[in-house]
Amino acid sequence: MARRYCLLVAILATAFVPITTHWNAVKSLVSATQAAAQPAARPPILADDCVVVYESPDPARIYAYSPGLCRLPSGRLVATMDQGGPGVKDLPGVRRGGRTWRGKAFTSDDHGKTWQHRSDMPMLHARPFTAGDAVYVLGHAGDLLIVRSDDGGETWSESARLTEGQRWHQAPCNVHYAHGKVYLVMERVMDTGFRGWPVSVIAPVVMSARVDDDLTRREAWTFSNELTFRHAVAAAGEPNLLGVPFFETGPTAPDNPGDRRIMNPIGWLETNIVQFTDPDHVWYDRRGRTFHLWMRAHTGTTNLACIAKAVEADDGALTVSLATAPSGQPMLYVPCPGGHMKFHIVYDEPSELFWLLSTQSTDSMTRPERLAPDRYNLPNNERHRLALHFSRNCIDWCFAGLVAVSGGPGQGRHYASMVVDGGDLHVLSRSGDARAKNAHDGNLITFHTVRDFRDLVY
Repeated sequence: MARRYCLLVAILATAFVPITTHWNAVKSLVSATQAAAQPAARPPILADDCVVVYESPDPARIYAYSPGLCRLPSGRLVATMDQGGPGVKDLPGVRRGGRTWRGKAFTSDDHGKTWQHRSDMPMLHARPFTAGDAVYVLGHAGDLLIVRSDDGGETWSESARLTEGQRWHQAPCNVHYAHGKVYLVMERVMDTGFRGWPVSVIAPVVMSARVDDDLTRREAWTFSNELTFRHAVAAAGEPNLLGVPFFETGPTAPDNPGDRRIMNPIGWLETNIVQFTDPDHVWYDRRGRTFHLWMRAHTGTTNLACIAKAVEADDGALTVSLATAPSGQPMLYVPCPGGHMKFHIVYDEPSELFWLLSTQSTDSMTRPERLAPDRYNLPNNERHRLALHFSRNCIDWCFAGLVAVSGGPGQGRHYASMVVDGGDLHVLSRSGDARAKNAHDGNLITFHTVRDFRDLVY
């Protein structure tokens, strides 16, 4: 009886609610339905506006590669890049012989608004970094080469050779400082007779040197052992249940005459070096002598990175091996947004976060033979959307935003480097516009700034 009475009271009360209340409820319901039917708002582009640091004089024959960026204690920015392509041999002052490349160095004293060309260098895949009172650029032309500046990048020494008769590789990835030393990775090609893209026979070699030494001297550097992808996999066993490789090695569209979308043997390349200083991290080393390598994973699919670790002995010797899970199982792959292309990681002490600049993929599951003509290479080779993420541990990445997006898949915004400058994050991108040959062989090096980047943390 009580339940029936309460129900009757509720019905009568509803009947006497003013008609305006019902009408407002209906309007709210309609508005909510309309909002749900609208497409989601596109996330804002953080730094689409850019400054052109370098522009090819001949986009069809001279290409812009390898953007590297560092900040000096004075606040000056130093940018490096290299020119490649068949037209480079015709440029004045280029050294002839073999494959022809030329590196360039620029400086900016106004946070990247304007740039001054300072020097040409006979190397590629180079990166600038500071050590002591000097700034260096390390790259290669087969063998490792390094140049030094003692006046903030205005003038540079002749290139010094750190190796003899070897073949090296890399991209302008990050540099780490600890224990009064600088640590970085260059990659040695261990099988110089390998035909095709040699990522399966590349060894990420960790190099360390005291920051107050003269780093143009070979004796200043300690080199790690050489562990290739091929040998690491042979020792640990093939990866299971990952669908790696995604395509069979060789042509991915064999029924299409002339299709050159080739799947090369799987491997790793373009190595960043990180160190975990959080005592709660499962890979924390209280001695501070373990470093981890985060590498682009060539698998034919997306969003995986390869990892390894480097352990430094008391005498400074460095040994690279595969990382292991707490279970003791070897680990080769970890989730990483954009880990299938060259990426860049920096650790930002004020936010206590790792920041990841990488390429966003949107349609890697398209059949290779159905890709548009202006899509370069394999389906996972999309190169025109630069994305920014942050993480406390290099595994769990949070999306911060798109840094830059080009006018289409044939116009690159990729292979970028970055540096923190106060509250801002500067980005130097390998880019292209409508004149570029393709997304890989771009005609521009562009500079972008993400303002107040720490405000993106949530």
